[in-house]
Amino acid sequence: MPDTIAAVATGGALSAIGIVRISGGGAISAADRVFSAASGVRLEEAESRRMYYGRLSGADGRLIDLCLCTVSRGPDSYTGEDTAEFHCHGSPVVLSECLRALFAHGVRHAEAGEFTKRAFLNGRMDLTQAEAVIDLIESETASAAQNAAGQLNGALGNRLAPVYDDLLDIIAHFHAVIDYPDEDIDEFKMQHYLSTLRSSEKELMRMLDTHVRGRVLREGVATAIIGRPNTGKSSLLNALLGYDRAIVTTVAGTTRDTIEEKALVGGVLLRLTDTAGLRKTDDAIEKLGVDRSLAALGGAGLVILVLDGSEHMQSEDYDALRLIPTGVPKIAAINKSDLRQVLGAGELEGLDFDFCRVSALTGEGLDAFGKKIKEILPEPESTQAGGLITNSRQAEALSRACESVGTAISAIAASVTPDAVLTEVEAALAAIGELTGKTMREDITQRIFERFCVGK
Repeated sequence: MPDTIAAVATGGALSAIGIVRISGGGAISAADRVFSAASGVRLEEAESRRMYYGRLSGADGRLIDLCLCTVSRGPDSYTGEDTAEFHCHGSPVVLSECLRALFAHGVRHAEAGEFTKRAFLNGRMDLTQAEAVIDLIESETASAAQNAAGQLNGALGNRLAPVYDDLLDIIAHFHAVIDYPDEDIDEFKMQHYLSTLRSSEKELMRMLDTHVRGRVLREGVATAIIGRPNTGKSSLLNALLGYDRAIVTTVAGTTRDTIEEKALVGGVLLRLTDTAGLRKTDDAIEKLGVDRSLAALGGAGLVILVLDGSEHMQSEDYDALRLIPTGVPKIAAINKSDLRQVLGAGELEGLDFDFCRVSALTGEGLDAFGKKIKEILPEPESTQAGGLITNSRQAEALSRACESVGTAISAIAASVTPDAVLTEVEAALAAIGELTGKTMREDITQRIFERFCVGK
């Protein structure tokens, strides 16, 4: 029987309510030793999923808190084991003392992600659902949270299950014919399974094709803020972030390296990269910064060209404009709208893309700027909640599964022996198993749960 673990499930910050979670064979017994219900009911006899009010005491019997406690018995609990939770006042000291009292009764501190790991190992969720837990916790937009919630509800596992079962049926039929030659089993012919393999390949490809959109949903759109020196690129970055991240001076070339931060702009998560001013320079360090700016520009999914509205367009502005890769979404931020505007409509019409006047100093125009960003980068569409593949591990496993199924289809067309085809089908099954957790190496499992926080 796994040992009993406990941890604070609500973080270490001061809050109104704090929760201490316990799981394992001795969870209810340990909770019973430190908690006395006002009703007199022992927790070992308490109803599952019912809140009880009472006294939480330390190992020495001294009162720690007046709180609520609930128990859930396995296998019908989050982890599949007996669990208990104390809902205390949210003082970090109170929560720490609660843990200390439990540790005195043989409970140990949970590792990062250990509650969810136990839920996975006990069959309460597959690996895609387990990964969705931390994705939901780390969500930075409503859309990302909705996608993670859909995956937590089993969206990916439900799509993969029919593919897995179809491939498993092919393997099972082959081995049944080989192992039981005297039984009345239909002759095994790979040609009969071509349509099954093709439909499986199409479904895997459809799922894999969502990875680019899913990665953007989770990580944000790579956004390069470019322009000549002193147009206010760093000031715009600071204004969008809401705090001073980049150093701002009147000295041209202050930004020598790229700075990357995330910000919600118009409801869209952007990975903003403040770049060095684009100009020709003999300064070796500044030139290195310009080179890094060009690299950021090459990998951008959105480009913000910052122009100085208090001046006419200059040659370096046009040089920066020409560096924007074809087909990349772009918008011009006409900065310094708090000053007298010299840059007129005639010059801006030549940009041939959206622009918005803003003041990084006062914040004027930033809301309108965000709305234009929203129009340029609409939210990715999904056929169902949780339908977007958001992490590279899942995408890599899907890619291997798809490749193996494709190789099996090609092998049938080439009339190779069935065992060679089935080797590829088995490889596809193994790859899907890695994705859902049906077949999973311990080192991969450990790496996945290292992302989690303690208490989850």
